[in-house]
Amino acid sequence: MAESVKRVRGVHDILPEDAHLWRFVEWIIHAVMATYGYQEIRTPVFESTELFIRGVGLETDIVNKEMYTFEDKGGKSLTLKPELTAPVVRAYVQNHLDREAPIARLYYLDSLFRQERPQKGRLRQFNQFGVEAIGSSHPEQDVEVIALAYDLCNLFEPEGLSIRLNTIGSTEGRANYLAQLQTALEPYAAELSELDQQRLRANPLRLFDSKSPATQALLDEKAPLISDYLTEEDRQNFNDVQDGLKALNIPFEHDPKLVRGLDYYTRTTFEITSQQLGAQDALCGGGRYDKLVSQLGGPDTPAVGFAAGMERLLLVAGDRLKEKITPRQPDVYLIVLSDDARTSALVRAQELRASGYTVILETLRRSTRAQFREANRVGAKAAVILGEEEMKTDTCTIKNMTSGDQQTVSPEQLSSALDAILHPPAEDASD
Repeated sequence: MAESVKRVRGVHDILPEDAHLWRFVEWIIHAVMATYGYQEIRTPVFESTELFIRGVGLETDIVNKEMYTFEDKGGKSLTLKPELTAPVVRAYVQNHLDREAPIARLYYLDSLFRQERPQKGRLRQFNQFGVEAIGSSHPEQDVEVIALAYDLCNLFEPEGLSIRLNTIGSTEGRANYLAQLQTALEPYAAELSELDQQRLRANPLRLFDSKSPATQALLDEKAPLISDYLTEEDRQNFNDVQDGLKALNIPFEHDPKLVRGLDYYTRTTFEITSQQLGAQDALCGGGRYDKLVSQLGGPDTPAVGFAAGMERLLLVAGDRLKEKITPRQPDVYLIVLSDDARTSALVRAQELRASGYTVILETLRRSTRAQFREANRVGAKAAVILGEEEMKTDTCTIKNMTSGDQQTVSPEQLSSALDAILHPPAEDASD
């Protein structure tokens, strides 16, 4: 026997025992997005590498270290999507969605790819859902996006759910802050790792994303706060976002150190976290990115959005979901007891499926006992039996797998007999 091929490190299989949980979560996401008036968008699994260099930023960890990039046969550099905001904005620009409506409210569920160290809740192929609201610069749009994210996360009852909120200001205010931050930290550059020294030179705001305790301690002690460098307009915008969240009774904490690690963010940034996830506690993150559409060749258009990890959501909700949600069990297991019944069984199974029943057909030609054992294992509510006697009399035998009762019926009576098993009348409360 040849050696089996294993899956690649950093990815996983979603097996049938868990796939129903994923479907349930996806169904909830689709339903909640519809209540907010968001429409689904799907983008290709790979994009031009230039999209992520221009959109995400050349000096980001994603572009520098984590992307799966390759050349096609024509020599064009392509990249498997490491994030979804840039592809959605590319689709918005290329397909002129701004001409269809003043605001594009878009959402997605998709697989992404980053070559980083695999860990709990973080894989090299992972799944995200999120939204992009493109067209409004006003704080109520930020509030709507945060409320949507909070509503969705809350539905899965994670422990210790909280929102961290900040503003990194508009381009004008942030430029002044970055200069002051660089000046304040430059004397201590030698104390930083090589990566953080590079961040200090290229975009010191990314130092707040550093995993180095030494860097974080230096920031606590020496870094000025961006809140001290906001323009009056930025300050009012942030106050309005906070007031909107308070009006909706959505709890949040202002975290002046919270930034997002991608180049396109402006003003509002936020994260939703859960204590269940330990040190890497983020369920969801997002914010405003008013310059990305124009960076990618579109008109000057404001936007705000978020992205959340499906694997992380299932980590905090999985056990509770398994208690509440069970896979759908088949209505019928079609048992075949004779050679001359096999073709009739194929026909009968198709007829039942066309009538709306879920049917598993025996195809292994096992013994009668083995077939009934399998019907029990898969949780079939009824067994339809075809054998020599049924072929002679043009009938079917039905067994109620719960009560054990059996009856023989004509093909015309089959649906009503099955319905009586699958949907028994409610017991009279007066009995």
